[in-house]
Amino acid sequence: MSKTQILQELPRLKTEDRQEILDKLLELEGEGWLDDADLADEERQLIKSRLEAHRRNPDAVVPWEDVEAKLLARLGK
Repeated sequence: MSKTQILQELPRLKTEDRQEILDKLLELEGEGWLDDADLADEERQLIKSRLEAHRRNPDAVVPWEDVEAKLLARLGK
């Protein structure tokens, strides 16, 4: 399966399946990626807190398609 096919398939997966994929990617990359970023302490903490909030409640998200549709409606497009 190509990278393009994988990326196209991701939105069709269940939340639990996407979380499993995310966990595996973090395992492969190591969770230290955030420590290597050039971020202020406040930015780093904000990212960590939002990741943790998502892990606690992965269903509390708005799909990109919904966000995009609302933005396009606001812009009259």
